Amino acid sequence: MGSRNRGDVNYRNPCLTMHQPWASLLVYGIKRIEGRSWPAPITGRLWIHAASKIPEPETIKAMEDFYREIYAVNGVTDLKFPEHYPVSRLLGCVEVVGCVTCDELVNWDQIPEGVRLEGQTKFCWLCEQPQKLIVPFEMRGFQGVYNLERKIYDAAIRGISPVVPPLPVKFPLPNPRDPFSLKPRSLASSPSSSSTSEINNRSENLVAAIAGARAAATQFSKNGNPPSNTVEVGDDSRTGNRYRRAQ
Repeated sequence: MGSRNRGDVNYRNPCLTMHQPWASLLVYGIKRIEGRSWPAPITGRLWIHAASKIPEPETIKAMEDFYREIYAVNGVTDLKFPEHYPVSRLLGCVEVVGCVTCDELVNWDQIPEGVRLEGQTKFCWLCEQPQKLIVPFEMRGFQGVYNLERKIYDAAIRGISPVVPPLPVKFPLPNPRDPFSLKPRSLASSPSSSSTSEINNRSENLVAAIAGARAAATQFSKNGNPPSNTVEVGDDSRTGNRYRRAQ
């Protein structure tokens, strides 16, 4: 499946460089929401590349604890995390089926509570159908969303394998006849009675896990706010493939 552009850049085989452990958690289907400060510029397949920064053990533990707790909310208690979090590697891909605001996500009664708990940033990219490379291979990353080189794409597409997520999620379309209808402000975002009740009934472990995940993410933020966990320019670059390299 290809990707549909939402901006003026011709994304042929779009890729996003992310820090670990978030990159692997997304490709393994554990992470369903990619939080960003800007809306998704594409709908469709998005390749995921891990940046070169080796994750601290404390960061890995914080994020694994976070997902353990939010999956437990929906009765999933046997999460299997990646054995390794490789860096400077192309890991696999996901399907970005839409993008909504954080307010819309956290009040979306049609999706599991655990998914709503992933909403921590201004815009939430909705990810389905994870696939991972059987053998991740080394490549350089760039900032923002960029196009994979053709030779890398040709090698990657032959080596991906579908992943069975711990709790498969299908994000319902506001307009079933429009596959691109999931976009910011396409959903009602007024607080629902169920979401208010869920906030009041959060366990101490869940509250601590959310705080730990936010603290882990702020190491990449310049202003101390929970950022996206990607190597980004802070805005969607509209210059094709000419980006600075990811750190």
